[in-house]
Amino acid sequence: MGQEIAFSEFDQSDFANYYQKLKRETELLKKLIDQNGCSTCSAVAGFEIEAWIVDQQMRPSPINHYFLSTLQNPLVVEELAKFNIELNSTPISLKGNVFSRMHKQLQTTWGHADQHAASLQKHLIMIGTLPTLSPDDLNLTNMSDLNRYRALNEQILQSRGKPINLDIIGFEHLKLDHYDVMLESAATSLQIHTQVPLDIAHHYYNASIIASAPMAALCANAPFLFGKTLWHESRIPLFEQAIETGGYNGAAQGPIKRVSFGTDYARESIFECFTENLDHFPVLLPVDLGSASEAFEYLKLHNGTIWRWNRPLIGFDEEGTPHIRIEHRVPSAGPTTIDSMANIAFFFGIAKNLCDELMHKKIALPFSQAKDNFYQAARYGLDSHIIWIDGNKHRLHSLLEKELIPKAILGLGSLGVEKFEIDDFLTIISQRLNNKQNGTIWQQKYLEAHMQPAQQNFTMMMQTYLKNQQSGNPVSEWCID
Repeated sequence: MGQEIAFSEFDQSDFANYYQKLKRETELLKKLIDQNGCSTCSAVAGFEIEAWIVDQQMRPSPINHYFLSTLQNPLVVEELAKFNIELNSTPISLKGNVFSRMHKQLQTTWGHADQHAASLQKHLIMIGTLPTLSPDDLNLTNMSDLNRYRALNEQILQSRGKPINLDIIGFEHLKLDHYDVMLESAATSLQIHTQVPLDIAHHYYNASIIASAPMAALCANAPFLFGKTLWHESRIPLFEQAIETGGYNGAAQGPIKRVSFGTDYARESIFECFTENLDHFPVLLPVDLGSASEAFEYLKLHNGTIWRWNRPLIGFDEEGTPHIRIEHRVPSAGPTTIDSMANIAFFFGIAKNLCDELMHKKIALPFSQAKDNFYQAARYGLDSHIIWIDGNKHRLHSLLEKELIPKAILGLGSLGVEKFEIDDFLTIISQRLNNKQNGTIWQQKYLEAHMQPAQQNFTMMMQTYLKNQQSGNPVSEWCID
């Protein structure tokens, strides 16, 4: 949800002042991009993983303030709900033994946090949606005590003018009304960051869009919400509806929404996304950050309130040079640290390979088809059928096996990643496909095997999930017993 702010209440003059400074900083960014003023360094990798704090009954435990204040780890921070936390990485050059280094860092951070949770008689869970969660858990009492969350809640509900309506048709139908933004906290993700040279940023952004369908299916880990069996990756409709608000003139149901797949590829420059942010999305958090400047504080805060599944970001290198990052927000968290790293490795490989192709030829896949592919993959998972770049319909499981894993291997090789790294982490992806088991499929199989009359035992399932997660074995190897 981005950076903290000083206040949570505003008047109309605050919005007008903020917009003028946002407009100025958008102009400064255009000038910077036109002058090739952003970093030209080779790719840099990073990630964020959201997780749950749960009790012995696998129920969410709203203690993140005490947990974090006693953990004292700057890489672990609060999230919207008091029962969620976020684990961050430090930037690492995307070459050599990058994934071993990232995995070691993640294991160290996760192990530290997990041991601390155990000392408090709690557990940490990496999953896309928590099956033991109840709608009653999602209330303002359980919102983390930060101004930005209170302000977002107020502004989003004000812009909608009505409660949030959750209406997801999957294997079953979930329909309910909610009266705050806390539904968003039910969706926990792995967010993959790639710092890219300015001249290829729009190509990489477009490649990330095309890669979103296979990523949604491959990494699916969110089949259940509030006792209902929904999509393979139920986070997607959940998050889109949980903060559903649109563009200007109260168009909450309009075609351009703050949480979405986006409206198009970036055709000539990554700047097109920031132009759309200025032109189509009202300011939500109009805080006074001083003068508009090339620190881009107004632009970054505004950009942080627009949640495309692939989102361009502005950042700064250690020496202060501005850079472009692409944040890929599609995958669920978990099921394990090694699964997360395999997902990251596959994404970097397929995105680089697709980016290389797009740099030398026109985009063969219409944006509307890439969007349809994404929602098909999120709903039906590895068994979904999509139209790929070749114009043909493919079962996604077969496409991944026959074409996309080889492309990812080539992409990682072109980045200069060590061969043993590629083999180690993409073998985990291959095994997932060979065994036909990702996080969603394991959860579905478990419930089918342990179904009691008229009852789905989510508590028992999550206790078994936790044991498997703690084993460190990838989900493809998990048993149902």
